[in-house]
Amino acid sequence: MLSRKGLIPEDYLLTRLAEDVLQPKFKAKPGKARFVAKNGTCNVAHTNIREQGRFLQDVFTTLVDLKWLHTLIIFTMSFLCSWLLFGMIWWLVAFAHGDLDQRGDDFVPCVTDIHSFSSAFLFSIEVQVTIGFGGRMVTEECVSAIIILIVQNIVGLVINAIMLGCIFMKTAQANRRAETLIFSKHAVISVRNNKLCFMIRIGDLRKSMIISATVRMQVVRRTTTEEGEVVPLDQIDIHMDNPVGTNGVFLVSPLIICHVIDKDSPLYELSASDLQHEDIEVIVVLEGVVETTGITTQARTSYVSEEILWGQRFVPTVSEEDGMYAVDYSKFGNTVKVPTPCCSAKKLDQQFLLKAFWSRTRKTTTKQP
Repeated sequence: MLSRKGLIPEDYLLTRLAEDVLQPKFKAKPGKARFVAKNGTCNVAHTNIREQGRFLQDVFTTLVDLKWLHTLIIFTMSFLCSWLLFGMIWWLVAFAHGDLDQRGDDFVPCVTDIHSFSSAFLFSIEVQVTIGFGGRMVTEECVSAIIILIVQNIVGLVINAIMLGCIFMKTAQANRRAETLIFSKHAVISVRNNKLCFMIRIGDLRKSMIISATVRMQVVRRTTTEEGEVVPLDQIDIHMDNPVGTNGVFLVSPLIICHVIDKDSPLYELSASDLQHEDIEVIVVLEGVVETTGITTQARTSYVSEEILWGQRFVPTVSEEDGMYAVDYSKFGNTVKVPTPCCSAKKLDQQFLLKAFWSRTRKTTTKQP
């Protein structure tokens, strides 16, 4: 249950990392595939993997990564197979010792009250899950029965530890916490502090905070090196404007993450018209430690050219009411148009340098006699 008041509006995105979760689809340009979907899933298919045995070297992680249906099937089959296996072993022990035959009162069987495979299977269940109904028990007549009893107990404990640990890790996965970390549906580009900036808004719907939250951005696009090598997914880091000098954020209320488009930015030469024709994708990754569990979580999303609004900015969502700050999530993704140059940041810098040059030239001319 969400701890914040208000309904979830349609102008921001709940990040869900599960592959089978349906989210609104954004149509990109024909022939352009997203590297990261809006819900955070990576649009990458791994094919022609020849060394499949590497997954078996880390069985626990493989079990945790499986879907719930597959995990429950493996969980059930592991117990059934172990019960059937040891049930067969107990039946063979009883058959070899002659417990299945009718004997006199002086005959001591290896396991009491085993007359068929069904009773041996029931005894196997009683041993492994330590139910102990009392009708069947191991006697001191057969050493082999005592050894099998010890082995089955150890095998049962190992299966319980693996399966319960796997289910616990699946229920406590960090991506569940990421479902309440939200991103704005659109990114904006406008002037902020006399600089052209790329901005998005992030937020957290829970009261429990994300400790040491950091935000990273990357531009993914197709590039060609000077040697003619084509890089289909070239990942270029872009830096955020943060007053403390790091990417750490205090995510107690929705924040606007700002990237100043300077000469080191991959967006430096893009204008408003170029943005509509350029095949770029901006990936945003939010990482942090869950306050209640101490597990590191990650939420991510991406913005393609059609989802970047030029000449707009986000409206405020935080207001002060009765001595406390209130957040209106219905305005989380709302934007308004603001006056913004349509040219690129590079051209703006050139115009500024040109104006500064002519200003200095005029001052020098006026000082001459």
